[in-house]
Amino acid sequence: MRVKQYTNKWGIDMIKSLFDIEQNEPLASGIYRLVLHGDTSAITAPGQFVNIELEGRFLRRPISVCDLDGQRLTLIYKTIGKGTQQLGIMKPGEKLDLLTGLGNGYNTDHCGQEPLLIGGGVGVPPLYLLAKRLVAAGKKPKVIVGFNSLQEVFLEEKFRDLGIELFLTTADGSYGLKGFVTDAMKLCGRYDYTFACGPEPMLKAVYTVSDVNGQYSFEERMGCGFGACMGCSCKTKYGYKRICKDGPVLEKEEIVW
Repeated sequence: MRVKQYTNKWGIDMIKSLFDIEQNEPLASGIYRLVLHGDTSAITAPGQFVNIELEGRFLRRPISVCDLDGQRLTLIYKTIGKGTQQLGIMKPGEKLDLLTGLGNGYNTDHCGQEPLLIGGGVGVPPLYLLAKRLVAAGKKPKVIVGFNSLQEVFLEEKFRDLGIELFLTTADGSYGLKGFVTDAMKLCGRYDYTFACGPEPMLKAVYTVSDVNGQYSFEERMGCGFGACMGCSCKTKYGYKRICKDGPVLEKEEIVW
């Protein structure tokens, strides 16, 4: 039974519902693509995330939205702990309980015509839906994605199919440009805004190299996922914010490292 919860007491518009698993398959080393079917109406912006309930696990698992097509939702996740390992063995036809409509997502109204999208590792997936939305709006984004090695590369062809300029880096030089995303930033030419998602050291490096405004999506451990537990609070120039509710996307000018 689906339970809709609109604007709960913590100020979150979210929906709790069951999704059917259509696909759950490996993409790269330790990386899986999960395709679900269900009520996606609460997902309104690229960069938002869902919170997945797994049997026997006290806390839900937050995973960023990679793609959205009607009621079909695509998530890409890395099998790190017991929860994601449990998710990795689930089969098509099984159901998952999701909270959707979480997080603020990226605001595409703030960028110019030539934004640069920068992602590292499992920070790459939310940039795909963002790139689709930017292209549909008539903008000309460039994308930089960074991985440790060739074995971890994913979504390359999906980005190229959008007709955008893609720069791919690997830390060990086994594929693409050897180095980090910041090395590619120095080679990619002109851009007027940045969207970034990845581990905090990468975000800080992008922040330092970039001389334009932008939006940065942060990763934090989350308890509830909707602002109740305060466990993912971080300091900004405008006070403390909860990454799950007020983020995960922060504007460049408010970030405190």
